[in-house]
Amino acid sequence: MATGPGEQRHHSPPGRSTQRWVAASAASMVVSVLCMVCAARPGHTADIAPTRFMTPNGMTVLVLEQHFLPIVEIHALIKAGSAQDPPEKAGLSNLVASLLDEGTTTRSSRQLAEQIDFVGGSLAAQAGEDFTTASARILKKDLDLGFTLLADILQRPAFPKHEFERVRSQILGEITSDNDDPGHVAMKAFNQLVFQQHPYRWPVNGTEDTLGKITLPDVQNFYAKEYLPNQIILTIVGDVTVEQATALVQTHFGSWKKGVVQPRTVKKPTVIDKKVVQFIEKDLTQSTIVIGHPGISRINPDFYAVTVMNHVLGAGGFSSRLMDTIRDKQGLAYGITSHYDARLMPGSFWVNLQTRTETTNQAINGVLAEMKTIREAPVSDQELTDAKAFLMGSFPLRLDSTAKLAQVLAQVEFFGLGFDYFSQYQKWIERVTKEDVQRVAKQYLDPQRYALVVVGNIAKAKVRH
Repeated sequence: MATGPGEQRHHSPPGRSTQRWVAASAASMVVSVLCMVCAARPGHTADIAPTRFMTPNGMTVLVLEQHFLPIVEIHALIKAGSAQDPPEKAGLSNLVASLLDEGTTTRSSRQLAEQIDFVGGSLAAQAGEDFTTASARILKKDLDLGFTLLADILQRPAFPKHEFERVRSQILGEITSDNDDPGHVAMKAFNQLVFQQHPYRWPVNGTEDTLGKITLPDVQNFYAKEYLPNQIILTIVGDVTVEQATALVQTHFGSWKKGVVQPRTVKKPTVIDKKVVQFIEKDLTQSTIVIGHPGISRINPDFYAVTVMNHVLGAGGFSSRLMDTIRDKQGLAYGITSHYDARLMPGSFWVNLQTRTETTNQAINGVLAEMKTIREAPVSDQELTDAKAFLMGSFPLRLDSTAKLAQVLAQVEFFGLGFDYFSQYQKWIERVTKEDVQRVAKQYLDPQRYALVVVGNIAKAKVRH
């Protein structure tokens, strides 16, 4: 699927989840029920018009009042992710994020957990490729506490030595475990082929080699350099007024000193001018296949046309061409999906599936044939209508909770999409024509020049690519 604000994100390969939802069972149940009620409320995307202001120390603040439930989501987007990791120390940004709630200069990790636990709220931090997020979800009556704890982990992390060693060891264990997953192994190899000498090359959580090189001073220096108020987009969504939010931001973040933002280098993936193939031998009864090439950035003006095209090709579930051909007609795979991972810098396009060892070549040929077909002839009227109807109809469901809204608002600001995104998204999808779909298929799909990774019994598969 094409990904961006409001679209479900697929991380490839997945980094360590650093979210720690700490909530008491009874109090958490109350919040969960309220959130489900919130999710059931019909969305009115045209009504999403946040108040935006900048604090004196450079923090961008977005406030969206929603008074139908006594819940508030406070969501901080820090403009630093794994793309800022030194190549030899990939996983650094993720390790920093993982340690934010492991103790501050004023609270131990246990105290942080107990305080948010007592009121049934949640505190979370997670690193991604382009940015890191830290958030607190809280009931209205405990709003000051939510701000207090979020401000504490963002401004005063202590990075205790024993927690650093423990968390790093935990991540190393998860990386080792991931190496037994053929899907993870295939995506890791695919990214290294597509993103040579590029910040997106390595997993968010790094590798066994790079993580082992990270020291506690590396963590402290990365935090000092990147965690600045003028690097943060703070979104506040829920049962709070703009006046209340403004006062709370000033109280809890007003004394944070702005700093010098590090220059960013925008890179494009390496051009793939021929077929690039990597086979990884594992004694398995199935082949795991990933095939694709560089993709687009989220700010590419063709994003919406690519989204429709990709839905028809492989992101549309059982209505997609790849599923119809590879699964239903040929019986080669249980599931198959195509993705455009649109990030700040151009991401990647890929198709992934698993098939029986002896049908590996047939499955690869089937994928390439569908990539070729959608380039050569217009999609049908029915395919176009169905794709657009699904994308437009499902859009409000991506904004059906305070947490989702806060996340999407922050990303809309981060990518500079403008707040008319919420009222215009469905119109931008509706405007896509069959000619647009064929044009972007020709421009952004290449069945001749691609990266192919196969994990499995290579000798038995006899891959001819």
